[in-house]
Amino acid sequence: MTQYSDYHGPEGLRVRGTVVVVPGRGETRATYARFGRRLAADAYRVRVIDGPGLDGFGDLEAATSAFAARVAEAVEGTASEGDVARPVVLVGADSGAAAVAALAGRTGDTSAGLPDAVVLAGLPARAADTVGTWDDELTVRTSCPAHRGVLTEDPEVRRGALHDAVPDALLTDLNDGEVDVPVLLLVGDTDPLADHEALARTAKSLPRARLSAVHGAHHDVLNDLQHRSAAAEVVTFLETLRNDLSPVVTVRSSAW
Repeated sequence: MTQYSDYHGPEGLRVRGTVVVVPGRGETRATYARFGRRLAADAYRVRVIDGPGLDGFGDLEAATSAFAARVAEAVEGTASEGDVARPVVLVGADSGAAAVAALAGRTGDTSAGLPDAVVLAGLPARAADTVGTWDDELTVRTSCPAHRGVLTEDPEVRRGALHDAVPDALLTDLNDGEVDVPVLLLVGDTDPLADHEALARTAKSLPRARLSAVHGAHHDVLNDLQHRSAAAEVVTFLETLRNDLSPVVTVRSSAW
């Protein structure tokens, strides 16, 4: 069975960049099919890989190195002809975001090839989160009926995964590492698992970071009711990255 889920842009268009998506606790590659298709529609090459297991991150250095090798393999595999389309951006959700942050802290020199930028969506807080029933977990994750259906109907989704504690060393690595690539932090403003004050401090501490809050969104910020706006924010980040971090659009006048 393939290790990846791939999403290609419209035929005939030049690929604008490569996006590798890393799922979080309990999620599968299928969880990000809608997100992958949306970014691919804008001519980005999207590949969703399996999320990292948390057990191995007791040895942070070894686990991060192994994760880096798996990501590098996935990125290289996207180039069927010629070089990998740049920029290369890693999008992590939940524990996947924590793993991507740890990786970015060790690959600040983009001459090494990975990554050019990262998106950290729904980065969880330090403490292990407790939810009761599956309905409780769905409430924490999302209010989107389509996404709730995807999670419920996927037999590979591991229910109760939000009980699993993300290792403290993995969560602190974003602040302790030397992350000098551009970072988009994306969080739902009603996400009960996020430390919103800590995210604000983190955004200010990084040299090139943006913190975007999605109003009304829960923990699965890329897949909640506001998924179109969340994807649009990611695409805006990708386009800004291609423009040397200069905004492509600025608002000069607005009634709202």
